[in-house]
Amino acid sequence: MLSETKKELQKFILLVIAFLVIYFLPFNSSIVGEAILSGFIMLGSYAREHVLLCLVPAFFIAGTISVFIKSDLILKLLGPKAKKYIAYPVAATSGSVLAVCSCTILPLFGGIYKRGAGIGPAMAFLFTGPAINITAIFLTGEVLGWELSLIRIVATVTSAIFIGLIMQGIFKEKGHGGFMFLENDPEINSSKVAVFLGLQFIFLITGALHINPIIKFAIMFISFFATLFLALSFKKEYTRSWIRETWDFTKKILPFLFIGVFAAGVISKALPEEIVNALLGGNRIFSNFFASVFGALMYFATLTEVPIIQSLMSLGMGKGPALALFMAGYTLSLPNMIVLTKLLGKKKAFTYFTLVISFATMWGYIYGNLS
Repeated sequence: MLSETKKELQKFILLVIAFLVIYFLPFNSSIVGEAILSGFIMLGSYAREHVLLCLVPAFFIAGTISVFIKSDLILKLLGPKAKKYIAYPVAATSGSVLAVCSCTILPLFGGIYKRGAGIGPAMAFLFTGPAINITAIFLTGEVLGWELSLIRIVATVTSAIFIGLIMQGIFKEKGHGGFMFLENDPEINSSKVAVFLGLQFIFLITGALHINPIIKFAIMFISFFATLFLALSFKKEYTRSWIRETWDFTKKILPFLFIGVFAAGVISKALPEEIVNALLGGNRIFSNFFASVFGALMYFATLTEVPIIQSLMSLGMGKGPALALFMAGYTLSLPNMIVLTKLLGKKKAFTYFTLVISFATMWGYIYGNLS
């Protein structure tokens, strides 16, 4: 009853905020009109350039990973008996394999930590889980360039391992309990799954290449129909699960992405360049630190930070602060910080927050001054 009342109160507050914005916003102002138009222009640009050949294939890949690649193996490699040289790299890279997003990382983290993973591997998993999912990597590469996307992967994975080792060294703590695993389904042919996943990657990667249009179309045509053929060759329950999981990723991410893209278009027109240059311009320690703190406190729905960072960069934000904002913004948000404080306690939680901001600032400063 109390939770229902809370939900209704939140809806009421949102309605009041929406009313106040509509009531007081000077729509007759040329600045407001241009900002709103800019939002729709950017939204149209994203729909044409990034949705069909980038996001849609990436959603299907995420669905494939979710259905056909079991998480039990990953959890086993993070268990108390796993070697450090295995547990930390697996923890730091498993976000891409599990296709987790920011809304699911906290319960997954809590699960592996309480079921026996050391605090180090668990924190490494928490840090990279949302940051290196397949949709985020490809959208960043498509929109902001593959240099920034690849640097982001290297910086995130490296930082995750060091943050995990530091947390383990300080607190020397293991979770409680053990891992329970499901048996692998003998009806799933791993080679067939690998080909199925590979064909989808071929379609996705080819769509982003600037090559001869005839060759490009031929490769995408063949990979599309080969993927469809393989999808229909699986048991119906797996094919249905694949479509269902793909749709689940799509409906959870795409609406928020469109809202974020529209907001980014508005920001790019309405926000004064002087403010962006003062706070985020260049590659100073301050601008990288500010970007890290701003990213840590803000809540970015999955992928929405890409168009927002694109807009900020168009206004003068440096490459270093962009990387810092990516690293801290994907990993932390004010709601996540509140949950983690309750889950871990103030000492461990705030140590983790400090490490995230420090590493994001450091990598941003290094990248900004070397690029």
